[in-house]
Amino acid sequence: MKMKNMKNDSNMNLTHKKYKPYEAPTNPKKILHKKTRQNRIHSNSIQNKAYAQQVKANEYATANKKISKRKTDNNKNNTLSPAQLEYVRNIRKKQILIKLYQLLLFVGFIALWEFTAHHGIINDFIFSCPSKLFSTFIAMIKDGSLLHHIGITLYETLLGFAIVIIGSLIVATLFWWNETLSKVLEPYLVILNSLPKSALAPVLIVWLGANKGTIIVCACSVAIFGSILNIYTGFVNVESDKIKLVKTLKGNRFQCLKLVVLPSNVPNIISVMKVNIGLCLVGVVIGEFLAAREGLGYLIIYGSQTFKMGNVLLSILILCVIAMLLYMILQKVEKKFSGYF
Repeated sequence: MKMKNMKNDSNMNLTHKKYKPYEAPTNPKKILHKKTRQNRIHSNSIQNKAYAQQVKANEYATANKKISKRKTDNNKNNTLSPAQLEYVRNIRKKQILIKLYQLLLFVGFIALWEFTAHHGIINDFIFSCPSKLFSTFIAMIKDGSLLHHIGITLYETLLGFAIVIIGSLIVATLFWWNETLSKVLEPYLVILNSLPKSALAPVLIVWLGANKGTIIVCACSVAIFGSILNIYTGFVNVESDKIKLVKTLKGNRFQCLKLVVLPSNVPNIISVMKVNIGLCLVGVVIGEFLAAREGLGYLIIYGSQTFKMGNVLLSILILCVIAMLLYMILQKVEKKFSGYF
């Protein structure tokens, strides 16, 4: 009986309970928030799928490029005749032999220098020897003096080089823009360019004093006049048909400069830079000879006055290495930009 009563009570409770059906929210803000959330989730999933497809497509494209490159290389090798292949091999052998001869010449010179100095054929006090140069190099590296002098010379050279290139571009542009100005000043530039720059150094020291500014001015005076003339000549010799085309399209003089003259002269400007970097280094050394207490030029003068020939020859060798490295950097820049112009 109790069980029956409990069942009846439970049934009564179930019947009396009122379960409300689900009612959608009537607040429009809640509906909009829910829809934007669903759209965001859906868009994120679509973006992830698109990104994955793009990654797969890129991997597939790179793989196809590698395969096609291998095929083209194989086709080139297959299309070349035996005589052509032999010609290519001979060119490569010739290049390797040239580098080998250069290395052997350098090693032979160093060995001959050391041998003659060691056996008393030449006076090692005056001519020094490679072993003494190496010991001097190690000693100056340890006390930090050599790196300090190299840094000073490099700083003055690069700053003078930047001033020369920027100044030359500005003056050459003004000459191209105004023909009257170029005709008036060009003879004076030719005269200044022909002057021996070492003769100007004492005058600059008297005018400006013995400081780094004088050395930088010496570096600029060696290179800037010839640089202006070379860049201006390149501006003048641009193809006239291209300038006429810009003018027929109602382009002004500034657009001719921007679209025709400057892009056409990029190889010429880079070649001028390759020449000027060595000239600026020469100008810095000339200035350091006369008005410096630091730098590789100062080391050369000080070493010659105190008969420390190791310092003199070591500084000269380091100057050669610096000039070679700077030239190689500009040569790589030229190769990189040669395909664009």
